[in-house]
Amino acid sequence: MTLMLDGVTKRMDGQVHIHPTDLELQSGTMNVLLGPTLSGKTSLMRLMAGLDVPNDGRILWNGEDVTGMRVQDRKVAMVYQQFINYPSMTVYDNIASPLRLLGKSTSEIDAAVKKSADMMQLTPLLDRKPLELSGGQQQRCALARALVKDAGLVLLDEPLANLDYKLREEMRIEIPKIFEEAGSIFVYATTEPEEALLLGGNTATLWEGRVTQFGPTPTVYRKPVDATTARVFSDPPMNFLPVTKAGDKLMFGEGQSATASGSLADLDDGKYTAGFRPNHLEIQSHSSDALQFATRLVVTELTGSETFIHLDHHGERWVGLIHGVHDLKLGADLSVYLDPAHVYVFDESGKLVAPASYAMAA
Repeated sequence: MTLMLDGVTKRMDGQVHIHPTDLELQSGTMNVLLGPTLSGKTSLMRLMAGLDVPNDGRILWNGEDVTGMRVQDRKVAMVYQQFINYPSMTVYDNIASPLRLLGKSTSEIDAAVKKSADMMQLTPLLDRKPLELSGGQQQRCALARALVKDAGLVLLDEPLANLDYKLREEMRIEIPKIFEEAGSIFVYATTEPEEALLLGGNTATLWEGRVTQFGPTPTVYRKPVDATTARVFSDPPMNFLPVTKAGDKLMFGEGQSATASGSLADLDDGKYTAGFRPNHLEIQSHSSDALQFATRLVVTELTGSETFIHLDHHGERWVGLIHGVHDLKLGADLSVYLDPAHVYVFDESGKLVAPASYAMAA
């Protein structure tokens, strides 16, 4: 099975929601749509499902043009952030409802419901009503109803966003196993880079209605094609600062420099933008060639095991993610350190010209 988007666009009320998009998704794959709110994730899913018709381009299913086909006539299942169940029906009847609409026999329905319920760990709860279930169980019921249809395409629009932390963690582990067994094409929308990494598979990064990159999730994370993709696939977003290449040196300002080795040595002399992720910023140097920057501490956020530090670097706002809990004085000057191995370099148009050396070795 394949789902192909060929030059698909979507405009509403004169505004472009989806710019020309080409994607090809294969059966048995997990495909994550990663981007901030209003980046186009739901709009793209609605086009895939047939809920909306593109203004331009085609949608192909196994090579067949299904652009104008109604969603009812496609083998599609969709689960939303707000999980939806029929409150007057039992869990069994909720899961069975799409099969009954398809006119399946009683024996077929029973076998399919039990298989789906077992997959979602709902077998002991089949006689209960949805309101008798926990939030996680209700969402699993909605997922089971989607899976029982044996749909070739399963669309999940931030399905775990309304669950508490513990349930989200459990479901993130379970979902890839469930999907691997089902063999359909799965598309999962999220705003969280961590969730994309945990789910694996492929990731498409979205920004303002554009797919900026699509490929295996670790590759997109480690080797973003441009600064926009790097910003999207980093939480908090990647930090940036100007850098100049001069001979065999990268000059970062404040007298800081690093040897331009590896792929950096081949760059033409000139101005670039350096980028680094918040978790690579340190308040103590752990490398003999670490770059040191003078900043001012603006805000701290304690998570229990980590500390987010919001910094002012000569008018640039940086965020660092520091392990442990630290007693830092707001408004104070703070020196921070960065290993050059964690620096990405982008040209003036934002295109990646040199990935971080640590990413190349991964």
